[in-house]
Amino acid sequence: MSTNGSGTALLVIDMQQEVVDSCPDGTGLINRINSLSRRAAHVGVPVIFIQHEGEDELLKGTPGWEFAAGLERASDSLLVPKTYRDAFANTELGDLLERLGVRRVVVTGAHSDFCVQTTALSALFHGFDLVLVSDGHAAEPSPHEDGLMPEALEAFVNARFRTLRYPERTVEVVPAADVEL
Repeated sequence: MSTNGSGTALLVIDMQQEVVDSCPDGTGLINRINSLSRRAAHVGVPVIFIQHEGEDELLKGTPGWEFAAGLERASDSLLVPKTYRDAFANTELGDLLERLGVRRVVVTGAHSDFCVQTTALSALFHGFDLVLVSDGHAAEPSPHEDGLMPEALEAFVNARFRTLRYPERTVEVVPAADVEL
């Protein structure tokens, strides 16, 4: 497997039908991720789709487990299945990124406050610079009456990452249209 010149990879986390159906702006999210994926592919940046396979939810082979309708996945994109919120936990993601010569990950997907946030933090821990796409992740409504609305969760995650400092790593939070690949 060859390395890419920019040292960057785009991660698309859990953009599966059941997950996206629970996000208020699922169609807009899909459109922004599709645009970013096309740009990445055009400049030779690997696009890696992360697909959750759970025991109680997102069961492999079920309609909800499939990638969301409208999500574009190029034939040369890569796929990493996962079973935990952290896409690095017990998966080949870290080794794959190393083989590709990746030093910087651009993170998109769902849900903001679960798998996206956990994987983004783990990327820093694993030695990668991070770009969190501020309008490239989404949350679902809280099942609790006093819970945060999806927009508030997304804004909270963005705000936390904007102020995050990590030794010898860069952290950026930018909209999809402004991501440099």
